[in-house]
Amino acid sequence: MKELVQYIAGAIVSRPEQVQVNVGDDGRRVGICLTVASEDKSRIIGRRGRMVNAMRTLLRAMRTGRDVRVDLDIE
Repeated sequence: MKELVQYIAGAIVSRPEQVQVNVGDDGRRVGICLTVASEDKSRIIGRRGRMVNAMRTLLRAMRTGRDVRVDLDIE
C-alpha cells in the first residue's frame, strides 16, 4: 500500500522528492499519512477531493480478504 501511494503521489506533485508516506498498522486499522510540499497539497486533493478519493478507493480495493479499515490522511 505504501508503494502505491508513493507512486501515485510522486506522479502528481511537482516536487516528488518531498513525498513521504508513513504507515501505521494496529491489526484492525491501517493508517497511511501522506506528506507533500505545501504547494502540492491542492494537486493531491484535486477538485472537490477527486484525486484523494480515488486513492482511497484504490486502497480499499487492495484490502480484499482482510477485515481492516484503511485511512489516508494528508499533512
